[in-house]
Amino acid sequence: MTALLKVQDLHVAYGEIEAVKGISLEVEQGQTVALLGTNGAGKTTTLRTLSGLLRPTAGMIRFEDHAIERTPAHRIVGLGLAHCPEARRIFPRMSVEENLRLGAFLRRNADLSSDLDQAYERFPILGQRRDQAAGLLSGGEQQMLAIARALMCHPRLLMLDEPSMGLSPIMMQQIMRTIAELKAAGTTILLVEQNAQSALSIADYAYVLETGRIVLEGTGAQLLADQRVRDTYLGEG
Repeated sequence: MTALLKVQDLHVAYGEIEAVKGISLEVEQGQTVALLGTNGAGKTTTLRTLSGLLRPTAGMIRFEDHAIERTPAHRIVGLGLAHCPEARRIFPRMSVEENLRLGAFLRRNADLSSDLDQAYERFPILGQRRDQAAGLLSGGEQQMLAIARALMCHPRLLMLDEPSMGLSPIMMQQIMRTIAELKAAGTTILLVEQNAQSALSIADYAYVLETGRIVLEGTGAQLLADQRVRDTYLGEG
């Protein structure tokens, strides 16, 4: 199979501090791939680089047939790579529906009614609060909005950065169920998630980052059974 996303020897730095130190990974069409690691491992930096918010110092990023390591972020979205960022980054003073419509800003003259209906069907609370300012939603509801907004651009690849961070256990379970449903519907997903058990249970394949380097990789089932992963990320050490 040809990878939908292929990253080779990627390096990213903040000034003189190198945060990502030569990682390589692939995401096949229809796969869910997880990136695991402790805080500061380079996970968020990797996603921000893939979406064009940061520029790599070296390495290759290919999305389908496009080399995108120097492509502006808005063009990367136009190619079909959507980024649902850490901390959600919704527009708090705009309504729920206005936030959703912004997710489709590159779809000029498109009829968004069916997409909005689908978002409200997936997340009924958003439909109930479509005219409400997004900043008045709870943390879990804002995460639903962030995911729904990313889906409005019809992504070929959906990148989710810590979607369960800061949520209650019940809301976290609901968000992870949504991700599993998206996977079952054929959405290709690159997932950064602090809850390693949930992420590996969903993932077809996973990579473990430590201080900017990939130190382990394998199927979700393989890493769930790996004692190093269990000791470090599943609290069994």
